[in-house]
Amino acid sequence: MGRKLAVVALGGNALLRGDQRGTIDEQEENTTQTLENLVFLINEGYDLVITHGNGPQVGNILMRNDAGEQMYNIAQMPVDICVADSQGGIGYMIERMFRNVLNRNGIKKNVVCIVTQVIVDINDPAFNDPQKRIGKIYTKEEAEDLSLRKGWIFREEIKSVGGFRRVVPSPLPRDIMNKEIIRKLACEGNIVIAAGGGGVPVYIDEKNDVRPAEAVIDKDLASSLLASLIKADEFYILTDVPYIYINYRKADQEIKEFLNYNDALKYLNEGQFAKGSMAPKVEACLNFIRNGGRMSVITEAFKLADKKYGSKITMEYEE
Repeated sequence: MGRKLAVVALGGNALLRGDQRGTIDEQEENTTQTLENLVFLINEGYDLVITHGNGPQVGNILMRNDAGEQMYNIAQMPVDICVADSQGGIGYMIERMFRNVLNRNGIKKNVVCIVTQVIVDINDPAFNDPQKRIGKIYTKEEAEDLSLRKGWIFREEIKSVGGFRRVVPSPLPRDIMNKEIIRKLACEGNIVIAAGGGGVPVYIDEKNDVRPAEAVIDKDLASSLLASLIKADEFYILTDVPYIYINYRKADQEIKEFLNYNDALKYLNEGQFAKGSMAPKVEACLNFIRNGGRMSVITEAFKLADKKYGSKITMEYEE
C-alpha cells in the first residue's frame, strides 16, 4: 500500500486558547502539544500538509499597525501584508516546533513553510457585503473619522456596547498558487506548511497581473480547496471540540461519530451547526468529499492520535 497524503488544518485551541494572553511561550507550548499528536499520522505512513488559522495573531498585527501610526506616524500596511506577516510568523513557529518534535521522536524529515497566495474572484458578491470583523474596537467617533480618511467600513460590535470594528469581505477561495509545488514537496516526504490564515488574498486583473485584495479568506474553506487541488486522501480539521454534535448543548444533544455526505449536508441545511464556528468546518469537509476526497475528520486538537475521538465524514457509510 502506497503512502497517503493528508491535509491537517490547525484551528481552535491548537495555537492559542481563549483564556490566554497570546504570549509566544503560550503559543509555542500549545503548538508543540498539537504537533505531538501529528506524529502518529507520520508513523502510519502519511505525508503531511499543515494549514493554520491566524485570527488572534493578525488581529494583533492590525492593532500594532494602528498604534504605530498613532504614536510614531508609521504608515499602516494593508490587510494582505498583515495576513502574509502572520503566515510567516506562525509558519516559522510551527516549523521550528515541529522540527523539535520530530527530533524527540527520532524522525528525520524536512519541514518547509510557504507563504501562500490564494486567488479570489474580484467580482465575488462578498466584496459588496463585507462581514468579517478584524482589528481593534473603536468608538463611534473614531470609526467615523477612519471611514472618512481611509474609506474603511465599520459595523457595530455586538460584544461591546457603543463599539465599532472594521469589516472586510470574505470571498470564496478559487485557486491556490504554487499548489503543484506544495503537492510535489509533500509527496517527496517533506512536511509542508501552507495557506495559513486562509492564504494571502489576491486576484488576477485584466493584464493577468496579480493584485492584492482587501479581504480575509475563511481558513477552513481555503484548506479544503488546497486538499482537493493537491489530491489529498484525507482532510483533518483540528478544533476545540472532539466531535460533531447535533442539538448542541440541548437536552437531546447527540454525538455524530460517523456521517455520510447526504446526512451531513442535511444537518448543515437544517442549521444544526453554528454559522461562525462549526458550519464552515462542516461545509469545508463536504467540499472536500464532493471533490473526490476519501474522508474528512473533525476532532479536538489534542485528541487526534486517539481514534475513539473525532467525527468522520465520507461519501457513503462504510460497512
